[in-house]
Amino acid sequence: MDIYEESLELHKKYHGKIEVTPTVPLTTRKDLARAYSPGIAAISKAIAEDSEQAKNLTIKKNTIAIVSDGSAILGLGNLGAKAAIPVMEGKAALFKEFGGVDAFPICLDTQDPTKIIKAVRNIAPVFGGINLEDIAAPQCFAIEETLKEKLDIPVMHDDQHGTAVVVLAGLINAMKLRGDCDRGICLGAAKKIRIVINGAGAAGVAITKLLLAYGFEQVIMSDSKGAIYQGRDALTQEKEKLSVLTNLACRIDIDDPRCARSSLEDALTDADVFIGVSRAGLLTGNMVKKMAKDPIIFALANPEPEIMPDIAKDAGAFVVATGRSDFPNQVNNVLAFPGLFRGALDHNIAQFTQGMFIAAAQALANYRKKPTMKQLMPDPLDRSVAQVVADAVGKSVK
Repeated sequence: MDIYEESLELHKKYHGKIEVTPTVPLTTRKDLARAYSPGIAAISKAIAEDSEQAKNLTIKKNTIAIVSDGSAILGLGNLGAKAAIPVMEGKAALFKEFGGVDAFPICLDTQDPTKIIKAVRNIAPVFGGINLEDIAAPQCFAIEETLKEKLDIPVMHDDQHGTAVVVLAGLINAMKLRGDCDRGICLGAAKKIRIVINGAGAAGVAITKLLLAYGFEQVIMSDSKGAIYQGRDALTQEKEKLSVLTNLACRIDIDDPRCARSSLEDALTDADVFIGVSRAGLLTGNMVKKMAKDPIIFALANPEPEIMPDIAKDAGAFVVATGRSDFPNQVNNVLAFPGLFRGALDHNIAQFTQGMFIAAAQALANYRKKPTMKQLMPDPLDRSVAQVVADAVGKSVK
């Protein structure tokens, strides 16, 4: 059987990947009296008098909701709420296994942003955080921003920020490996590196914003219509904002030869880094050959990358990363999201910030002491990674 058939058999056997189990004994009548009636009345009264006690006396202390509308499932597209369940279940299993965070899938049978926001606000009292997942752009931006404003618990769209964190971590280590950094410090080199990000959806937008916040200056975004620049036709509100921040040469002088105004291939000329969060086959060997010497290729489209690693390497790529576990250098969100929420819950963080995401990325990069051509990042199965990220999040607010 291939991996897809094996996955089907696994889910048929176990009927999903998570379950709810009690944390207190329930073997005697006294156990029942303490865990439920009449003892539970004292807990309800305590919370009614001081709502903050919910964090100490209920599952709220260590539990998050994984919320999806099924509009952007993996690389499969809009498959709806029921088809989102196995992905959110899987995410919940990873939260528990790697971060010790209890998580529950909430798949909403609506793709109306207003209704999604209302639903999440209504269920928020139970949870210590909200992880938004597989919600399509541009709706995901407004949903996340509104919930961050309205809720007093941390909200994060993992497709945006979890992806951005692991990409930044991987890029830092790729730069170290290529010799761009001075004794492990990469901020100076960041200003000189020319980066092209293909894909202006949720992940592409968040990656761009985080790279700019870190200190990269020469960033060009490209969508299905080519390079994004100020004044270009067919720009969404989010892309319009990014056109002011990216493609620096165009902002300075529209006639500058480094100003990218046409195709992805044009934008890639002399670029040091390609980051793809788009779709299979968009990057060719000839495009890689037009990039600067020893280019860094992050082809992260799932399930099929923008270019296969062997083709990229044959065309001169220095190092290649994908989103797949069956290729070297997997850039996997599991390295980020369990630790981000572990840190948020442990340190009672109101909302995530770019500073926290940068701290998490740097911690991830530094945790991999000696990155190699085949392993830029920590092992995604390393149970210590989540705590490293959580500690970095906590330190970033002190």
